[in-house]
Amino acid sequence: MTAANMLRRRPATTAGVVWIHASPRAMRTHLEWAIGQAVGDALRFVWQPQPADPGAERTEVHWRGPVGTGAAIASALAGWRDVRFEVSEDAAPGSDGMRWMHTPQLGITARRVDAAGSLLVPEDRIRSAIEAAGPDARALLAELDDALGGAWDRELEVYRHASDGSPVTWLHRVG
Repeated sequence: MTAANMLRRRPATTAGVVWIHASPRAMRTHLEWAIGQAVGDALRFVWQPQPADPGAERTEVHWRGPVGTGAAIASALAGWRDVRFEVSEDAAPGSDGMRWMHTPQLGITARRVDAAGSLLVPEDRIRSAIEAAGPDARALLAELDDALGGAWDRELEVYRHASDGSPVTWLHRVG
């Protein structure tokens, strides 16, 4: 095979955001280190007080890197029980986007998202919700709410609003 006939496939790249909605101040350096390990770089973030949780701090970090970077970041953060966070990874060619949400009470969950940022609920999950609920409309609403990650959204919503107007840090992952 000649060089002219060889195709080189580049790894798909994507972008996303890390929102650490609330963390004890003492954990800042540890979280920066954990995310830095996930993206392969030493990091320092701009932290602000979290008005929804006096004594806690928050930060927002935008990143760009190979598909799977969001999963690596979410995995690095998942072990920190006292931290409320979200990680998003945009859809890329050949890959759905993802959103991970974590709260101390609920733990971590992951949901697929499309290019517009809407959650994707698989057909089998919807069928399962219908079957589990039977004729009970309220049970069906509860099942669908669970499929959409409603409990995490309700718990994180107050922390999300506190981020309006916050400074943003960009991460660029090479390789």
